[in-house]
Amino acid sequence: MVAKFSSGLLKTGVIGSAIAAICCFTPVLAVTLGILGLGAITGYLDYVLLPVLAIFGGITIYALVRKREACHEGCAPSPPKPK
Repeated sequence: MVAKFSSGLLKTGVIGSAIAAICCFTPVLAVTLGILGLGAITGYLDYVLLPVLAIFGGITIYALVRKREACHEGCAPSPPKPK
């Protein structure tokens, strides 16, 4: 169950990080807000998008650590080979 949870958490972290990075580093969001008539909001995007990027990056790292721990707990060492 831990592996399934961390897998979903990992997907959430990676997808959220990718979307936040696209919005931070490309003018997609600024152009979209300009088309919608909300161009005045673009000055405040850094206050929202950079913390969101950090949060989703943290979720990704947390999921990777949990996945590694689940593998170490669930993977038993192989028994010694008979001579």
